[in-house]
Amino acid sequence: MGINWPRFVEVIRAHQRILLVSHIRPDCDALGSELGMAGILDALGKRVRIVNGQATPPNYTFIDPHRRIQTINVEVQPADLNDVELLMVLDTSAWAQLGPMSDVVKSTKAKKIVLDHHVSADNLGAEEFKNVEAEATGRLVLEAAQHLGVRLTAEIATPLFAAIATDTGWFRFSSVRGDTYRAGGALIDAGAKPTAIYNALYEQETLARLNLTGCILGRAKAELDGRFIHTAVRQQDFKDTGAIPSDTEDIVNMTLNVAGTQMAVIIVEQPTGDAKVSFRSRCQVDCSKLAEQLGGGGHKAAAGAFVKGPFEQAQAKVLDAVRAALK
Repeated sequence: MGINWPRFVEVIRAHQRILLVSHIRPDCDALGSELGMAGILDALGKRVRIVNGQATPPNYTFIDPHRRIQTINVEVQPADLNDVELLMVLDTSAWAQLGPMSDVVKSTKAKKIVLDHHVSADNLGAEEFKNVEAEATGRLVLEAAQHLGVRLTAEIATPLFAAIATDTGWFRFSSVRGDTYRAGGALIDAGAKPTAIYNALYEQETLARLNLTGCILGRAKAELDGRFIHTAVRQQDFKDTGAIPSDTEDIVNMTLNVAGTQMAVIIVEQPTGDAKVSFRSRCQVDCSKLAEQLGGGGHKAAAGAFVKGPFEQAQAKVLDAVRAALK
C-alpha cells in the first residue's frame, strides 16, 4: 500500500519544531534519511533537530559533515526536547531499535509519525506513513521532497543517494527496479557524487576491520549441502584485531558470494553475552518472519534480531531456527 502523501504534507506543514529520530546501530539508510529529511525541512523554514540513541559510527561520519546528528544524554538531554511539536521516526517502527530514545518517544507530548519501509512494526503511538515495497527509507524521503515541493540540493541529495545505494547493495539487490535507478539519477543530477560516496563507504577500510573480516570469514561454516552458511563474531575478536562493532557491517553479504548459498547468518556476541543476528535469504525463506520468531524483524531478504544469551545458547537457538526453516 502506498503512502498517503497529501496527509503527510498536511502534518508537516502544521508543525514548526520537528525532531527526527532513527534506530540504534544506525546505518546509511537511517542516517541518510534523517539528514535528507532535515535538509527538506530546512528548506521549508522548519526548526529541525536530529537526535539518536547511539552515536554515528566512525565509518559513517562522512555523511554528516556539519555534525547535525546528536546523541541523547551526550550532546542533548531529554529535557532539551520538551518544545518539540512533531517527532518523526525514520527507518524503524520498533521500540527495541530506538534504544535510549525510546523513553523520549514514549514521554513526548509532540505528535508522532513514522516514515519507514520495514514490514515488522510495534505500536509507537504514531501515525504511520509506510511503504514496505520501497527499497529504502531514503527513497521515501526523496518522494517526500517531491510532494512537499522542495527542490533537491547537493546537501539533500548526497545522504539520500548513500541511503538508497547502501540499502540496495549498491543497486544489486532484488528490491531494485527501474525507478530505483531513476531515483539515483535524479539525486546525481542534484549534486550527489557516487564516486566520492563509494570511496567514503568502501575504500577507507582500517587494518583492524580487514583483520576482523578475515577472522569472521575464516570461521564460516556451510551446512545443508551448502545451502546454509553461517559465521560468528566473539567479543575477543574485537580485542584481538582492534576493530569496533560497526566493522561487522555488510560482512554477512560477503558469505552470500559462496556458490549455492541460499541463506546466510552472522551472529555477533555483545558485551552482555547476548547475540545480534543478521539474516540474509536468496530463497523462499522469509527473513522477516524468521527474525520475528526471535523478537526481531526486517524484510523478506534481510532482517535482524537480538537474542538473549548466554552466547552459545543464543547461537544454537538461531541456527536451529534457520535449519528448520530451510527443511
